[in-house]
Amino acid sequence: MIDQSAYWNGDAGERWVREQAGLDEMLRPFGAAALEAARVTPDEAVLDLGCGCGDTSLALATLVGPHGRVVGLDVSARMLKRAKERGAGFPNLSFKEGDASSEPFAPGAFDLLFSRFGVMFFADATCAFAHLRGALRQNGRVVFACWRSLAENPWAVVPADAVADVLGRSDPQPDDAPGPFSFGDGARVRQILEGAGFGHVNLRSFETTIAFGASGSVDDAVNEIARLGPVARLLVDRDEVSVARALAAIKAVIPAYRSAQGAVRLSAAAWIVTAASAA
Repeated sequence: MIDQSAYWNGDAGERWVREQAGLDEMLRPFGAAALEAARVTPDEAVLDLGCGCGDTSLALATLVGPHGRVVGLDVSARMLKRAKERGAGFPNLSFKEGDASSEPFAPGAFDLLFSRFGVMFFADATCAFAHLRGALRQNGRVVFACWRSLAENPWAVVPADAVADVLGRSDPQPDDAPGPFSFGDGARVRQILEGAGFGHVNLRSFETTIAFGASGSVDDAVNEIARLGPVARLLVDRDEVSVARALAAIKAVIPAYRSAQGAVRLSAAAWIVTAASAA
């Protein structure tokens, strides 16, 4: 099993900092859908789980207003450094390094637990959410976006399939192993949250497309997929020949996904999950 703290404090965290602007733009529609579902009101206290470089934390801080409070929590010191830089002008926003599954919180400290793709990496998700429920006030709520199954996400599958003959594939993992698509099974998500003591669990499918190469250039699209997409991890520490072959393989398949405007658009599917701290 991957050590999540070591992973996100290593090359992965550095890559997310380096590509922060592009990754935030790519993921922002999912965060916006979760924010809409959260119905944040002024003066609320919010814990942003797996806040990364702080994009959703900034949005939440604006929504809760000057008398509200937002705490962004993440295991990655590298990403939190960027988040703190971006949040310097928000006195109602703070950031904390820690593991959400075990970080001590004052009982009933928050009205809302929120996350954009930050809750799929717990070693024991049910225990983690049971722990987090203790940080919610009575009638508090949890709202998060998580990916549906890998098969339902061509933005991840198409590039990975294209480079498989060159780079191989990531080692297969059990469906419930911590990872980006570990919450793809809606029934499992419901079981986790209900097992942790949450009620009124609801999962809504959210589908959109992720665009690469907005300039209309195929080469730009290939480079963005290689930097921002799922194959970025496979390209780490590869020799120049392998990288060139992988990029060529991606370039060969993406014309089928080009829009009339020239950008490459690949489908993406997530769950927008809501639940209440009391059944």
